[in-house]
Amino acid sequence: MPTDSEPKPSVDRMRWFSEEVYPRDGQLKAYLRTAYPSIRDVEDVVQESYVRIWKARTTCRIEHAGAYLFQVARRLALDILRRNRASPVKGITDLAALRVLDGRPSADEIACSHEEIELLAQAVHNLPARCREIVVLRKLKCIPQKQIAQRLGISEQTVEVQVVRGVKRIREFLLRRGVRCAINHEIEI
Repeated sequence: MPTDSEPKPSVDRMRWFSEEVYPRDGQLKAYLRTAYPSIRDVEDVVQESYVRIWKARTTCRIEHAGAYLFQVARRLALDILRRNRASPVKGITDLAALRVLDGRPSADEIACSHEEIELLAQAVHNLPARCREIVVLRKLKCIPQKQIAQRLGISEQTVEVQVVRGVKRIREFLLRRGVRCAINHEIEI
């Protein structure tokens, strides 16, 4: 947007830009991508070329807008290539080829998880036989309370009481051994 000190764009200059310059947008991008494949952001080069040709038009008449536009873009691309050559920072054109940190758990996280699983297995193993059977059916095999009661020939209330007792004992067992993170979230009634 022009400020008070800048001249407002004339209708003539806007018409000239929309008829003579902008229609070459696709050709210019294709040219830059083909001629200078190592330039990462062709869009930036194109936009800067537009700015420069717009400013040049304010001071002089441009007879062949297309040729002038391509010449400006070519010079900008060459400047970028020179800067990149002089810079120790390497540009990346193929983001898919980047090595990214692996999202898998680290060796220490895996070891810690294995240790917690072993402790959980010990906690379940230390439950009384009937309580262990009910907890395994309900919490590990996800069998509904009603089916467990029918299968074992006991009331649903007994199943519920045994699950509560078993989970409480497992929680206490794990707490005594320093396992806190999984207790309140993963071992729910």
